[in-house]
Amino acid sequence: MEKKLLVMKFGGTSVGSANALTNVVNIIRDAKKDWADIVVVTSAMSGTTNLLLDSAALAAQGKIDSLPSAESTLREKHFSVADALIKDEFLRHKTKAEINGLILSLVDLCKAIAVLGEASPRAMDAVASIGERMSLHLLSAIINDAGVQAKAVESSEFVITNGHFQNAHPDFKITTEKTRLILKPLLKEGIIPITTGFIGATPEGIITTLGRGGSDYSAAIIGSVLPADEVWIWTDVDGVMTTDPRIVKEAKTLSEISYSEIAELAYYGAKVLHPKTIRPVVEAGIGLRICNTFNPSHPGTRLIANGAINGKLNKGDQVIKAVTAIRNQKLVTIEGRGMLGVPGVAARAFSAVASTGTSVPLITQASSEQSICFAVPAESADQVLDALQKNFALELSERDIDRVWATEEVAIITAVGSGTRNTPGVAGHIFSKLGDKNINVLAIAHGSSDVSISMVVIAADTELAVRSLHELIVK
Repeated sequence: MEKKLLVMKFGGTSVGSANALTNVVNIIRDAKKDWADIVVVTSAMSGTTNLLLDSAALAAQGKIDSLPSAESTLREKHFSVADALIKDEFLRHKTKAEINGLILSLVDLCKAIAVLGEASPRAMDAVASIGERMSLHLLSAIINDAGVQAKAVESSEFVITNGHFQNAHPDFKITTEKTRLILKPLLKEGIIPITTGFIGATPEGIITTLGRGGSDYSAAIIGSVLPADEVWIWTDVDGVMTTDPRIVKEAKTLSEISYSEIAELAYYGAKVLHPKTIRPVVEAGIGLRICNTFNPSHPGTRLIANGAINGKLNKGDQVIKAVTAIRNQKLVTIEGRGMLGVPGVAARAFSAVASTGTSVPLITQASSEQSICFAVPAESADQVLDALQKNFALELSERDIDRVWATEEVAIITAVGSGTRNTPGVAGHIFSKLGDKNINVLAIAHGSSDVSISMVVIAADTELAVRSLHELIVK
């Protein structure tokens, strides 16, 4: 069967140096042999977005002394690559002028922020978008200079979002129309569109971003609306690993993983894929592959249709495929005998949490209904406690609720794999492993997902817990 349309996204480290970008050019050239049409999505060069946001944050405090240094760093970072890889003199000067224009726009934005004394979400999106836009001009010029026809197109022209700055949501109907209108004529002419990840725009044309790490999501959006046959995410690891190799040196790359499993891993701390990436790809029925820019011959990890049907494993499926950890959490508990049988306590509790803008990654409740326990990011715990105490002030004063409190720092350890729910003895093996290492489990969440069991342990036990559970993965 003819391979038609491929969307490839390159992450920050993949476009972060002259050597890396040389690999990118070779990868695109090789893909061109096998695919009729290719769309390339680029991230900002590694470290750029942090530098941009730090500059804006300092400007909001009235500190603009470091702006010349930021300017210099950005010029050096991008110009040195342009000098090394763009041989055509006119194209090189043009590209550097385009990048310089964006750097000067950063300076203007930061000065405006300093005058106002605050950086609005809209202003922060304008600042954050500059990294991808510089990368776009650089990469498209390098590809053209290498003899491959390409054209830079900012994704803000066709990824149309709502006005929720810093975490915008695309309007898929308008995005589909505009993406096809702008990209398909280029593909028909044999040109590779190079576009920006992470960025969209409101219907009025105001730049938005899709949240940190949103370039993966951009690739999935573009792939789903064109539609593409496959989306490949190029990063700096060989794919999805059984756990963090910094914790367990024996960690291995998974050749295949199901959509449900990768969704759990992405949500529970694995940084290989942005959590929002999965949905558009699944709904469009598109193949997804995670590859290593620095080891392109490695097959990487392929995402496949969910293997476990009704919780039953297919032959060859592993019960546990991967172990991941979310650090820097605290457990918040609401407890009291007066909660027994009282409707609406959970609704009021989570309404109070939502009012602080805090996401809750894990919830568990005693069957006696005398306590509710949930995890929140450690930095949000005080704000959440304050909101809950205000919401339940009457119940606390009347002792219907005894107390609302938070633990010291904890971590959520998650064992992910098809069939963890319906395979007898899995939970027993997991808790025996932890018990053998004297690791106390503070809370458990299981049953809401067919493909994961999550446990809360004290922060000091994080790495030992991950190493212990990794031993259960079939080698």
